[in-house]
This record gives sequence, structure tokens and C-alpha cells, in this order.
Amino acid sequence: MDRAPHPRPTRLRRRFARLTSAFATIALSATGLVALGGGTASGATSRAAEDTAATAAAANLAQNPGFESGLSGWTCSAGSGTTVASPVHSGSAALKATPAGTDNARCAQTVAVKPNSSYTLGAWVQGSYVYLGASGTGTTDVSTWTPSATGWQQLSTSFTTGANTTSVTVYTHGWYGQPAYYADDISLSGPGGDPGDPVPGAPSGLKAGAVTSSSIDLSWSPVTGATGYNVYRDGSKVQSVGGTSATVTGLAPSTSYQFQVTATNAAGESPRSAAVTGTTSAGGGGGGGAVPKHAVTGYWQNFNNGAAVQKLREVQDQYDIIAVAFADATGTPGAVDFTLDPAVGYGSEQQFKDDIKAKQAAGKSVVISIGGQNGTVSINDSTSANNFANSVYALMREYGFNGVDIDLENGLNATYMTQALRSLSAKAGSGLVITMAPQTIDMQSTSNAYFQTALNIKDILTVVNMQYYNSGSMLGCDGKVYSQGSVDFLTALACIQLEGGLSPSQVGLGLPASTRGAGSGYVSPTVVNNALDCLARGTNCGSFKPSRTYPGLRGAMTWSTNWDATAGNAWSNAVGPKVHGLP
Repeated sequence: MDRAPHPRPTRLRRRFARLTSAFATIALSATGLVALGGGTASGATSRAAEDTAATAAAANLAQNPGFESGLSGWTCSAGSGTTVASPVHSGSAALKATPAGTDNARCAQTVAVKPNSSYTLGAWVQGSYVYLGASGTGTTDVSTWTPSATGWQQLSTSFTTGANTTSVTVYTHGWYGQPAYYADDISLSGPGGDPGDPVPGAPSGLKAGAVTSSSIDLSWSPVTGATGYNVYRDGSKVQSVGGTSATVTGLAPSTSYQFQVTATNAAGESPRSAAVTGTTSAGGGGGGGAVPKHAVTGYWQNFNNGAAVQKLREVQDQYDIIAVAFADATGTPGAVDFTLDPAVGYGSEQQFKDDIKAKQAAGKSVVISIGGQNGTVSINDSTSANNFANSVYALMREYGFNGVDIDLENGLNATYMTQALRSLSAKAGSGLVITMAPQTIDMQSTSNAYFQTALNIKDILTVVNMQYYNSGSMLGCDGKVYSQGSVDFLTALACIQLEGGLSPSQVGLGLPASTRGAGSGYVSPTVVNNALDCLARGTNCGSFKPSRTYPGLRGAMTWSTNWDATAGNAWSNAVGPKVHGLP
């Protein structure tokens, strides 16, 4: 990590994240040779045996693959799926699944397979951003997709099961906020496994019990044949438990949530139970990972580069999320560690940990930031993804961090970063805070890896604070070019994220706190506040005015609390009250 005095790490190495999707079309054909004479009985027997083997190998393991029996065998998220008589690829029916703003219309079934075996998965699809994939393979989960299929298009992928894998989940899904997609003739070819026990039925008797300002107790009746249960909050899975009760934590005070549960065993997951609603009690001053509806994020520098040196306890009260910058890469691929820099003046690590607790007691979240200009953390396979999740979780337990900030400026792999963050979420629970700080180029299109990652983890993502500085000119959501340093640059680029699938509560505006905090892109707090007004209220816009308002906008971020302090806290004193006063 470069600790030499310099402004906020500039984006000297920008990378256009290019995603090239390859869609393989597998054409299976059988060529018959008819002998007019000279054939032998042994030759005919051999050919018959080959034909039988080929037929067995091509057997479709998917149940109800053409949706001729409605949705039998399939479970679609949030009631998003139905069957239609037109359009169909073959037969009399096809799947139609309609995504929503917070649901990607995932339709799935669990199929029995054999360990250490090869499988080919295929489907015919129609629509925009249609995905086909398999999870739980025991090796590397796979997926493929098409950005636009105006007619029926075949998708195909393959995988090999792990040594202990006896079932996999095959699925299709669309994309958040996109139109309905269609799927038909789904096939999974390979050796069939032992289906064992049937998939359990949906749980009944779900009810909400005791509540606090940040948690709700749930209980339900046992299901015959179930070995575990999944808990869903507002449509997203938040817990897996072995018994018939759970406590969902990390909730906001005085807020209503909808819950459902499913039963699971080796054969798969049941449909979801009937929903119940629970409401948390009023908060008493809070703490933990509960981020307010509108929040200000600030980076705290664990080094001295000429900005005011602060201890965490000295960070201005306007900041709701404090990102400790930065964790460092280790010699283990994907793993990170954190070392408190003596330059910040702590007498011991315990004092630093005590400051984290004090900030949390005051209702703040403190996360560890990964990356920066000089950060070289690479997560490019399952092993490094697991190393990342394990090491970040270890830091959370050691220091008490509420979560993680992803500020990787040299590119990332969407597949494995998604895997890493989901693994971390499974360890840390529903109170995990995940923030991201991509460059402007990283969020120009939903095909970019950073944007893909944000959408992939939308159900567990807190906020994306894109950095509107050290950028140069960029395209806005209206296709026009805007130069940094104006209210239009902020609003037109934020519009891409807001209309590209992120919830308004997951979008924040990232700006430098002073002219010394970045190489370029500084704007006065007045411009930041005008952009917030334009997006949330439709007022104080420049030449660009969004087609609608986003009152749920999360807020703003700055690099850094130290540069803010150097400038007399002018940024937080102006932007903080504006953010906290948003509708």
C-alpha cells in the first residue's frame, strides 16, 4: 500500500470491463446407414447397442421440461412464473416469467445426479437478459445468458459434479425490472441419480413472535421429511436453520417486514409458505449494522498522506457509514488482512476497537474497505473467493466491523466476487453492510463486471457510491455526453444505475471532500445538494432532468473524512443535513 503523500488515489489505470458472452448451440443428429447387403448379425447387434447407449446418455433428467404440466416440478420466485400457450418452442406450453424491481423471476427445480459425472444443460429462451444455469454442482456453478433474443434462441452450458454431489438446482431467470421472458424445452443430459426422498411440502403455521428494534422471532410447524428450513425476508433468503424457529436480526426500527419459510432436504426445496408480517419496535439509539434510510458514507484514512490525521472517535457525526481504508492483500490469493498504521496515533489496537464500538453505539456502521488505487486483491476462482470471504469475516470478528466496502480499481470478476460476497453474507447474517465504490466507467452498462456484481447481490447490497471524480466525460442515461464537475454529470450518470436495476436506496453520489481529495472532479457542496434535490424531488436540476424522481435515494459519499476535516468539515456540514433531510 502506497502511504506516500498524494491525493485520493487517482484512476490512472482504467479498465473497460468487457463481457463477451458465448452461446454454444448443440445440434444433435443421428446419421443412419442402411445396408443393402453384406451386413452381419454381429454388426447389427453392435449398432443396436450403440443406439441404446446414445439414447440413455441423452435422456432428459429435468421434470416437466416443456411446462406441459403447468409449473409442476418448478418453483418461481415471488410468484413470477406462469405458463402460456404462445409463444412456445414446441408442444403446447412454455414458461413466462416476469421480473420486478426487486426480483429477477428465477424459476428452478432440483434434479438428482451422480457424483463425479458430466452434464449438459440446455434450454430455448426468448427475451432480454435471460439466464440459464446450474447451482450446487459441488465444483464450479455455471450459467450462460443472452442479452436479447427476439425469437427462440438456444442456450447451453455444461458442468461436472463434485465427489459428494447428489443433486443440483437448474434454473432460468431474467433481470430486475426487465420485461417478461420465455423458456421452453429445458434439458439436462447425463447419468441420473437416486432421487431418494421427495421434496418436502411447504411449511404451515408461520407466525411472528417477540420483536425488538432490530429483530423479529419466527416459528412454524415441522414438515415431514425436512432436514432444514430457509427463511425469506421481503422475498430474499436471509437464513438457513435446522429447526422450526429463527430470529431475523439486523432490521431497522419501526419497520414492517414480510416473511416466508421453505422446507429443504437432499431432494430440494419446497414452495414458500404463506407470508406473515412482523414489525420491529421503535429504536432506542441503535447501533450495529442498521443503516438509516438516507445515509452519508465517508472514508477514514488508515495512513497519513497530508490530510488531517484522525482517530475514529474524531470522525464527524454526520457520517453514518465509515469505511476504514484499506485492508491489504496477503500472500494467499483473495485473502486480506488489516494492520493499524502507527501514523494515525493509536496507542493500541484495543483503543481502535473501542472507537469502533463507540461509533456503533452512536448508530453508525463501520466497514473495512478493500482496494483503493494500490489495492491488488484478485478474486478469480472459487478458492480465492472463499479465501476472501473467510478473511473478511475474520476481520469482522476481530475488530467488530459491520461489513465490507468493495473499492477495487483494477477490475473484478463478477462471477467470483458475487460468490465471495454471498459466502460472506452466509457467515455474517442479515445485518451485513456491503458498500461499493466503482469508477464511473464501471457503471456505464449493466454488462460491466462491477454493475453485474451489484445486480447479482442486489438482495444483500447496501449502497453503491459511484465515484464521480478522476473520470473525464461520460455518457448519461439519455445517451448524451456529460463532463464531470456539473450537476448534470451527477444526475445523468446516477440515472443509469437507477434505471439499470438498482433500487434508489442502493445508489449514492461519491464526491471528493475538497480540491485536494482528488485529481479532478471536485464540486462544491451546493452542486452535490442540487443533484440530490434533482434526483429525489425533481428540483434544482440542470439541463438534464430525470423522467421520474427517486425519493428513496440513499445519499452521498466522500473521500475522505480526513480531507473533510482539513477543509473545516465544509462538505459534511453542508451535505450531511441535506442527505438526512431527503424525503
